Amino acid sequence: MRGFERAGENALDEHLEAAREAARLAGIDPETARRDLDGELVRPNASYAFELTGIEDGPQLTEIEDALESLDGVSARLVYPTRMAWVTAPATTPLSEITDTIERFGVKANVTDSTLQRRAHGRYWTEHPLPRRAKHHRKEEDANLIARAQGFVQNTPRRPQRTGDVLFTARDLVTPARLWTAVLLTIPVLLLTYVPALSFPGWQWVSLALSTPVALWCAEPFHRAMAGGVRRGLSALDGASSIAILAAYVWSFAALLFTSAGTIGYESSGSWMPLSVGKGPELYFEVACTVTTLLLVGRYFSMRVRSSLRDALDARRPGPDSLYEVNHRARTSGPGEEMPATEIRQGDDVHVTAGQVIPVDGEVIGGSGEIDWELVSTYATPQLKVGAKVLAGSVLRSGRIKVRTTRVGHTTLLAAVQRWLEEASRHQNAATMVSTRSAGLLIPAAYIIAAFDFGLWLLFTGNVNTAVSTALAILIVVAPVSLAISPALAIRQGLESAVRNGVLVRDGNTLRVLSKTDMVVFNRVGTLVKPEMTVETVTPAKGESSELVVRIAGVLSADSDHPASRAIVKAAREVRDARSGDPRLPDWIEAGDDIVTPDGEFGGRVTATWGNGENARSQTFDASLWRPTNLSQLSGKLSVAATTGGTPVVVRWDGKDRGVITLYDPAKEDAIQAVDRLESMDVETVMLTRDTYPVARRFADFLGISQVLAGLRSPEKPAAVRALHTQGAIVAMVGDSSVMPVLRVADTGILYASEDLVGTKEPKWDSTCDVVLVRDDVMAVPQLIEHARRVNRIVNTNLAFAGIYNIVAIVLAAAGVLPPVGATLLMLGSSLLVEFGSRRAGRFRT
Repeated sequence: MRGFERAGENALDEHLEAAREAARLAGIDPETARRDLDGELVRPNASYAFELTGIEDGPQLTEIEDALESLDGVSARLVYPTRMAWVTAPATTPLSEITDTIERFGVKANVTDSTLQRRAHGRYWTEHPLPRRAKHHRKEEDANLIARAQGFVQNTPRRPQRTGDVLFTARDLVTPARLWTAVLLTIPVLLLTYVPALSFPGWQWVSLALSTPVALWCAEPFHRAMAGGVRRGLSALDGASSIAILAAYVWSFAALLFTSAGTIGYESSGSWMPLSVGKGPELYFEVACTVTTLLLVGRYFSMRVRSSLRDALDARRPGPDSLYEVNHRARTSGPGEEMPATEIRQGDDVHVTAGQVIPVDGEVIGGSGEIDWELVSTYATPQLKVGAKVLAGSVLRSGRIKVRTTRVGHTTLLAAVQRWLEEASRHQNAATMVSTRSAGLLIPAAYIIAAFDFGLWLLFTGNVNTAVSTALAILIVVAPVSLAISPALAIRQGLESAVRNGVLVRDGNTLRVLSKTDMVVFNRVGTLVKPEMTVETVTPAKGESSELVVRIAGVLSADSDHPASRAIVKAAREVRDARSGDPRLPDWIEAGDDIVTPDGEFGGRVTATWGNGENARSQTFDASLWRPTNLSQLSGKLSVAATTGGTPVVVRWDGKDRGVITLYDPAKEDAIQAVDRLESMDVETVMLTRDTYPVARRFADFLGISQVLAGLRSPEKPAAVRALHTQGAIVAMVGDSSVMPVLRVADTGILYASEDLVGTKEPKWDSTCDVVLVRDDVMAVPQLIEHARRVNRIVNTNLAFAGIYNIVAIVLAAAGVLPPVGATLLMLGSSLLVEFGSRRAGRFRT
């Protein structure tokens, strides 16, 4: 026995030694490895993930990566498209050292949620572990994670996106200091060059001194963009301007050093037209300065006047320091407790005073007030009173209200709109990059044309100054920026203006398809009618009781929240409470084993009871509610009832149809006006419904709808829409969550977002539809199509203008009739005209 024990001990020792050897091979020596104060092994390396904000230039990441890897034991990988940094460092390296290294480059590094979780629950120790302090920090990090999960933290880094600014020039480098320095130094250079009376001996050297900081430091954003494009194998949009600035400066500097232009007493010809310039040495310092100054002015103001709806929505999210008076669910009366927005839960009552941002979605249960102008328009009126719905992010302009919370954090409509905008930005950025790359092809073309033009002018005129001037004018006048922003800026303005009006559009391609839409298909329920129904008529079969028909229908509908079910239940209760006294009617009816078929039929076992106590008599039978789809399914007066009234529901039990209940659901107030507007836009309207054709046609005629596809069950509706598409129509399908499969098969799927869709943490809208309406009105549909057509016209106009401009401008510059300074004005003017035209897409006509 002892032999077996010794053998087991030897085997265990061998396994332990093998494990130690494996640890040594992995870089960990179990004998010398340091342990923390709790006796746990300290990990030799720690992994961090950072989300980077402020990155505008891809090559900037290479510089950051090199700086990080210069730290002892640190390896880093930075990914430009996702703006993510992955860093592995020794556990002894302070996290602050890594973040400080990144932020030296003007880039903000935010630790990701996953890293926070590892740091909150793991052990990353320094050389001098402080367990109590570390535990305190872990609590803070845990609290931060909860706040971020709720979606309340205002400065939580969202997934980095391009802002819609397709310039490769770094936004952060175009600063007021560079702009004003360029302006102040350029003015004397222009005066010295073009006003001979102001010249003095040695003025050209003063021009060199003044233009050097302008051409090198002030123009650094454009030079960095050009260098970054070269490293990435792309053409920076401002690359040609950068080359022109450097060429003008270097040419002039060389002329000072190696020609008579550097002698005291030199005088310039003072001409700025290429064809009238003399043959003596000329300086182009004023070109370098003017191009730099005008570019800075144009880029500075164009970058900063472009509003961003995403930034505006972020500003409306309550921060972690925002305090509200809250009554918890268990205590809804008396004084409330002050707490941050992160601690508000569903069911709590929140007191909001004038000037505060409403932090939750909910219903006003006390007080009154008026909300400020909304970023996403969903309110019918800005006046709030008891019973009014309010949304997170709204600002209470005046009054004081008490809100019963229904949604908080990520489940609010504000958060849903922000997620949609981020997804739309990702879709749109892919298209923007395509237009940017296409516009970038102008840059190498401009280099070739400029070089060819320089050679021709020098060959035929022998005037090097004319050759240089025309070549510089070509490099300066080419405007890839106007070509790149022609579609991108108009589409972004169009998308944001639609969102501001309660219409969420996926991307620019959706707007393009919508602009060509010639048929709109409405699913009747959820789009054209209000979500409220009433029982219109009850028609029993021969020998049946209308009261019994309604009561059995009410029992089967009791557990459903559908408007039709609610209407039938209400009618059944009224009939029950009336108590006609007919002894043939049961005293009590109940249903069990409820079944709802995919076809929408309600069924179950119904038990009817007559009398009470020992004399009670019961009968159990199968019953169901179903909706007819064609006239052959019914006969006699039931068929007449199902075709001459509103929406029919047939009540059946014991295998026989016992009666028909017709339901009335009123059309939305603006349905007729919306259909008329679509028809006036040459858009054919179609209605899908399960109702029989006579019922559907009568309702369609009331609204003015052209075509009706009636008698369609839910599984049959996608095929019906496909059939319309195969006939050559470009179809936009409008429906609610009950017809999700139908939305997928249309050219454009337009979804009315119901409360159950908005209330989920991650609404599955992306894979289902192209447009989400957070409004209830039908008029949103024609407004959207009209908006899409307008945006598409603006994009086409911008592209045509940018293309014609570049061709004409290059021809004029090559012909020598366009001076370099004038070329700068033309180039910036073209971009400003495109921007001005694109801003028209920001108006959403109602």
